[in-house]
Amino acid sequence: MSFTLAIIGRPNVGKSTLFNRLVGRKIALVDDLPGVTRDRRVHAAKLYDLKFDVIDTAGLEEVPSDSLEGRMRAQTELAIGEADVILFIVDAKAGITPADVTFADLVRRSGKTVILVANKAEARGAESGMYDSYQLGLGEPCPISAEHGQGFPDLRDAIVEALGEERVFPDEYETKDADSDAVAVTIPAVAGPKDDLIGDDIDDPDAEDIPEYDSNKPLRIAIVGRPNAGKSTLVNTMLGEDRLLTGPEAGITRDSISVDWEWKGRKIKLFDTAGLRRKSRVQGKLEKLSVGDALRAIRFAEVVIIVLDATIPFEKQDLQIADLIIREGRAPIIAFNKWDLVENRQMVLADLREKTERLLPQIRGIRAVPISGERNQGIDKLMAAVASTDEIWNRRISTGRLNRWIEGVTTHHPPPAVAGRRLKIKYITQVKTRPPGFVISCSRPEAFPTSYVRYLSNGLRETFDMPGVPLRLVLRTSDNPFAGRAKKKR
Repeated sequence: MSFTLAIIGRPNVGKSTLFNRLVGRKIALVDDLPGVTRDRRVHAAKLYDLKFDVIDTAGLEEVPSDSLEGRMRAQTELAIGEADVILFIVDAKAGITPADVTFADLVRRSGKTVILVANKAEARGAESGMYDSYQLGLGEPCPISAEHGQGFPDLRDAIVEALGEERVFPDEYETKDADSDAVAVTIPAVAGPKDDLIGDDIDDPDAEDIPEYDSNKPLRIAIVGRPNAGKSTLVNTMLGEDRLLTGPEAGITRDSISVDWEWKGRKIKLFDTAGLRRKSRVQGKLEKLSVGDALRAIRFAEVVIIVLDATIPFEKQDLQIADLIIREGRAPIIAFNKWDLVENRQMVLADLREKTERLLPQIRGIRAVPISGERNQGIDKLMAAVASTDEIWNRRISTGRLNRWIEGVTTHHPPPAVAGRRLKIKYITQVKTRPPGFVISCSRPEAFPTSYVRYLSNGLRETFDMPGVPLRLVLRTSDNPFAGRAKKKR
C-alpha cells in the first residue's frame, strides 16, 4: 500500500513547483501570480526510492466560506483529510507571515503527520526566514529549493522518518513475511492436444485476425467546452462528490485536472479542462497556459465530451472546439447540459439534432445526448454513447470486406474520366485505427474530384456502420514498374 502526501501552504510559496518536481514533469500551471492553483490535483510521484501519491492544493487564505477563495480553501481541507503526511510549505525568502501562523495551527489541529518545508532556501536572506519558521511549532524545517532541485535528499529522509520504513517500503516487509511463510508447490505440466495440424483451427484461410474490441479496457475521457457550460459540475456528479471547484463564476477551472472513476466496472480517467474561449478573447499569460493545458488533455484523451449549454448552444466557439477535436482525430460526443432548464424538450431536442447534422457535416452521425450535470440526469446514456463511439473509433475492417465493397461501389458508380482518361481504383486497405484510416491505391490520385472522394468516405461510414468518428481516407498512386523506361524501337 502506497502513501499520500498533501502539499499545503499560503499562496505563492512554491507548492505547484514542488508538485511538478516530485511528479517529474510540468503538470500543474506555475506563475508568479498568486492563486493560480484552484482545484486539488492528485498524481503518482517519486522521490529517489520512494513512490507515493502527491496532492497539489490551492493556497490557504482567510476568506468567507461562500466566496470562490472560500470554496478553494474547502478543497484544500479535503486534501488534508485524505493525506497520510502533510508537507507544510513556507517561503524562507519572504519570511513567516500571520497567514503562515494561522494555517500552521490548522494543520496541527488536523492530527496528521506534518513536515515543515522551507522553500526558496537558496535565496539571499532565506536563513533568517528559516529560523523564524520554528515559531510555527511544527518542528525543524527542511530547507529546499523546488525550482532548482536542492535539498531533496533531506526531504526524502524526513518523509521516511515521519512515516516509518514499514509504511514507506511495504513491499520489502511483505516479501520478508512471504519468505518466512513460503511453501514449495509443484505445478504439474498440462498435456497439449496431439496431432494438431497448423491451420486446423482457422475456418477461413483468407480471413484476417481482427482483434475483438475490449469493452473493459481503461478509457481516457476529456470534458471540454466554453466557460461556464457546466463541465466541473458534470465531473462532480459522475464522481458522486464535490471533487472539483464549481460556482457561478465563469472560468473557475484553470488546470486540466485528471481524476479516476469507474463506470459499470470499467476504469475511466476523466480530464476536466479550463473553458475554451475564442482566441481573440484569450487574455494574459495565465489564460494562455490554461488553454494550452486543455489542448494537451484533448490530445491525450481517447473520447472527448463537448459540453454545450442547451439554453444557448452552437455558438461559433462550440463549432470551433468540435472542429479542433475532429482535426486531432479524437472521438467526440456532444452533451447538451442544463437540460433541466429547457422547456418543450422534444421540439428543442429535434431542433438541436438537426443543427448538429447541419453544422457538423464532417462528422456525420455524431452522438448528442441531453443531460443535466446538476441533477444527475442522462449520465448513463451519455456514458453508453461514449463506450459505443470508442468501439467505432477502435474498429478494424478486414481487407477482404473492404475490397468487396470498393468493387461494388466502383461498378455501380465508377470514378469519372478526367481529360478523356478513366480514373482507376485498384484496392483499398485499412492502415490504422484511432481514428480509422484507409488508403486507396489508384491511378492519378490528384485528379480525383473532391466530390467523389467524399462519396467514398460517406459510403465507408454508412456501409461499415461508423457514425460519429473522424475517418481518414488517403488516395495514393500505385507504383508502375515500367514507368520511366524508354520504349524499345522496333
